[in-house]
Amino acid sequence: MRLGGARRLRERWDGTRAATRWTAAAGTVAVLAGGGLLWGAAAGGEERVRSAAQRIDVVDGPANDQKVSLDTTFYSPVGTRKAPVVLLGHGFGGSKDDVRQEAEELARAGYGVLAWSARGFGKSTGQIALNSPDYEVKDVRQLIDWLAKRPDVQLDGPGDPRVGMAGESYGGAIALMTAGHDPRVDAIAPQITWHSLPDALFPNGTGQGADAGVFKKLWAGIFFTSGAGENGSSACGRFLPSLCEMYQEIAETGRPSEEAVETLRRSSPEPIAGRIKAPALIVQGQADSLFPLDHADANARAISRNGTPVSVVWFQGGHDGGDPETERIRGLVRGWFDQRLRGRTPDSAEERPAAFTVTRAGGIDSSTQEVIVEPATTGTYPGLNANPRTLPLTGREQTVHNPAGGTPASISALPGLGALGSAGDLGAAGAVEGQLAIDMPGQSATFDTAPLREPLRLTGAATVRIKVTGEGDVPLFAKLYDVGPASRQGSPARRIAAPLTVEDAGNGREATVTLPAMDYRFDRGHKLRLVVSTTDMGFATPAKPASYRISAVSGLTVPTVPGLTAAPAPVPGWVWGMPAAALAIAAGLLVGVRRRRSKDDVSPELAAVPLQIDGLTKAYGNGHLAVADLSFRVEKGQVLGLLGPNGAGKTTTLRMLMGLIHPDSGEIRIFGERVTPGAPVLSRLGSFVEGPGFLPHLSGRDNLDLYWRATGRPAGDAHLEEALEIADLGSALDRAVRTYSQGMRQRLAIAQAMLGLPDLLVLDEPTNGLDPPQIREMREVLVRYAAAGRTVIVSSHLLAEVEQTCTHAVVMSRGRRVAAGPVAEIVGSSGRRLEDAFLEIIGTGGPA
Repeated sequence: MRLGGARRLRERWDGTRAATRWTAAAGTVAVLAGGGLLWGAAAGGEERVRSAAQRIDVVDGPANDQKVSLDTTFYSPVGTRKAPVVLLGHGFGGSKDDVRQEAEELARAGYGVLAWSARGFGKSTGQIALNSPDYEVKDVRQLIDWLAKRPDVQLDGPGDPRVGMAGESYGGAIALMTAGHDPRVDAIAPQITWHSLPDALFPNGTGQGADAGVFKKLWAGIFFTSGAGENGSSACGRFLPSLCEMYQEIAETGRPSEEAVETLRRSSPEPIAGRIKAPALIVQGQADSLFPLDHADANARAISRNGTPVSVVWFQGGHDGGDPETERIRGLVRGWFDQRLRGRTPDSAEERPAAFTVTRAGGIDSSTQEVIVEPATTGTYPGLNANPRTLPLTGREQTVHNPAGGTPASISALPGLGALGSAGDLGAAGAVEGQLAIDMPGQSATFDTAPLREPLRLTGAATVRIKVTGEGDVPLFAKLYDVGPASRQGSPARRIAAPLTVEDAGNGREATVTLPAMDYRFDRGHKLRLVVSTTDMGFATPAKPASYRISAVSGLTVPTVPGLTAAPAPVPGWVWGMPAAALAIAAGLLVGVRRRRSKDDVSPELAAVPLQIDGLTKAYGNGHLAVADLSFRVEKGQVLGLLGPNGAGKTTTLRMLMGLIHPDSGEIRIFGERVTPGAPVLSRLGSFVEGPGFLPHLSGRDNLDLYWRATGRPAGDAHLEEALEIADLGSALDRAVRTYSQGMRQRLAIAQAMLGLPDLLVLDEPTNGLDPPQIREMREVLVRYAAAGRTVIVSSHLLAEVEQTCTHAVVMSRGRRVAAGPVAEIVGSSGRRLEDAFLEIIGTGGPA
């Protein structure tokens, strides 16, 4: 397991970890125990990178009496004789091989790069000391000495190479630690790492410190047991024996000794951050229950107090998974080193770090199926409590219980799997059917704000003051939920809890609690819910059963950063092609209009039937049979789900329904009229298929207006206000669409499909890019739309949503209908979910 990211954890569990092997040749440097010369083959015509593997002997320990041989690789800079060097550290449990790709990219950018396996990892000797100043920091300082002797390394003075340091987690911490102990480090870019190791392993949301914190037992267990390695001789493997004994004592008692806290603090940037003069790019993940955003905040504040330039990035990933944004982060790191080591301003805006950047997920680009991530920036780092506003909380004093043995426990995050479970609407027991529970019944107190009158973007760490009454010291876990208008329990804003201990609460004790920092948008009409739980699976909790009384004695103070400016969202190529495509479609429609309609084009007996499909078949030029003899009928007031795996023929069916492609045989009738290009009945159809397409330079409002005017219908028939209410874009409605997230474009596209309130509404994957609260709102919109006597057809892969939204369903597989009917009949009376029925049906492949 590598604490530098969840990817390695998943690889270990999946059994797919691949080790990179290096072939050694003759030694070339006097200090090397052995060496080799390697040439990295470059893909895509990129220039090759020359790399040399060697062992570098160092001496460390408190008395400088321990000899360690470090396994290293030096990547020579491409295209320059003397260059700055970047030291690349790896994550916990990893080795130098993990950073090879990044090293080669930096070398191609003109940097020398030294990657090494830290003591106790990979093929390096020695024992793990958790980035101690007496061990790992001394090792790295000697690596800098070694770099100063190379003829291809740029020097700032005798023995002083121009050097930057970067790395994730364990590698990020050593960058901070080395910069605090060695002034020769000129720039650093630490990622997803810690400020205070004791505060990370014994967090306390009351600010009272690790001495009274709550033990993060699951993460700590992975931390220490994953240090075993191949050469481990004890339960803690290659750790220093003193650290192994410290961990085992903590694991038994659940509390740290003063000596343990001091040992962990010495392996932290906290005591030495005030000495860091190297400009720092601090990158932290929003999906990180090991080192949450407050660690980046503490490092940034401590370093900036020195007058040192600092930039902070909050990205979508972290130790719990999420989008790692690998290319974006690597680009920012290169840009940072270009500025700080070379004095160059990067040409690309994406490689110029702002003082503060938050990246926000904008959903899935339907043209590429890639996650859209959009950065928002500001010129100053605001900290975690900028522009606070207080929202009153409702909720009486509540009694909660800690169960015997501390189980069953609630779940906020699991190491490497923070997204496990559901973010959907919760049932009475705090769980979505078939998924992990979040908060156990009887163990949580809840306090709500009033529904928001306008959307709220929380950026930072909310705070609240609570009163707790219970015997002795009371450990609790506070978190923030987003509760939509139709939701009972809501969903976690972030799957991270703030552990806290209220000491000596026998007579009632008040405490101010800082909730996990986050960047999160709460929509209009939603409530913020404070949840305070007695248990959490990731932490050590008392085995003794107990009851506590909890009340909120203040409102919820919420920070905001209105100065964050969103960068233009990536615009897929198909969006720019929309005007030409629209002209082509219009031309086809005009041709169709001129075609003389026959009496067979209209069936009066079907005039009240929104849709009937008979024997529909379509094969493409390559022989692929996309749709085969498909027949079904949809009635007024139904919400029909068109279901099937990828390649089932759903989108092809919808495109034929819209008259965009011709079937080979069979027919489609809408309200009794046969569908052909330009058929007048298509004016009664509103559709959204294969992703939203808008003119990116126009505002959302202008796009809707232009679309409606292009239909030639009266402006009064558009029902524009109803569509705008559906979109709920607020002030963004008057911004250029190129600045929209994928979710915003999706909502605008659905509003466009509803212009004119068509009798038949067809939506293909309408919830792509929408967050769980928006998905629930869309569900309610569609149900209300059909209840007014109209008909809705939805193609979706979210079967739980289909089950809650649709009255009927048609299931396709390999182009054929394999089931059709009311959802209740397809599911049956056995209590199974639609997902189970769907898998059984498509598994048979036979017609129903």
